[in-house]
Amino acid sequence: VAALLAALQAQPRCGPMLGLFGRLLYGTGMRLLEGLRLRVKDVEFDHRAIIVRQGKGAKDRVVMLPASLEAPLHEHLAEIKALWQLDRSRAVPGVHLPDALARKYPRAAESWSWFWVFPQAELADDPRSGIRRRHHLTDQFFQRGNCRGWARSAARAKSAACPWCCRPTRYRRCWLPCRRSRAAAPCSGSSAACSTA
Repeated sequence: VAALLAALQAQPRCGPMLGLFGRLLYGTGMRLLEGLRLRVKDVEFDHRAIIVRQGKGAKDRVVMLPASLEAPLHEHLAEIKALWQLDRSRAVPGVHLPDALARKYPRAAESWSWFWVFPQAELADDPRSGIRRRHHLTDQFFQRGNCRGWARSAARAKSAACPWCCRPTRYRRCWLPCRRSRAAAPCSGSSAACSTA
């Protein structure tokens, strides 16, 4: 696990943010999309907690915020706030709000509390409304080869037998996808990557 997180942190493009995101997923047990959809208001430093909205089964839940991630997350939010202020100065439409909140609170989409914790660097067209606005990072960035590539390089560096992907960070045991049947089989736990999980 440490090798995988180090490989994320060492990426030339967005390395610090990827490293923070990987540690956040591993430390809290959040799923990939739950982490990507985090809003600023969902991070409660006073209670050392993160509120996960609309998780599995469309339910909200609270997960603990690891103490080791408080300072890096504060620094990350300070950088992201500069991006939010740039959007406000350029009159960029606010972020997407769930359900009917955009109609109920017309100005909420432009507020700092509703901004993404992991926003995209570029603006994009909203497929629902056609409005050009800032979205959170997409899951495809991690799932279309990047995460597996980082995991394989980390596994090779540690001489590990099982390459990781984003999903197993939620579990204590590593699961290997079977290429022939697309079924998942548990690994033996004998490799370096599994023994540290």
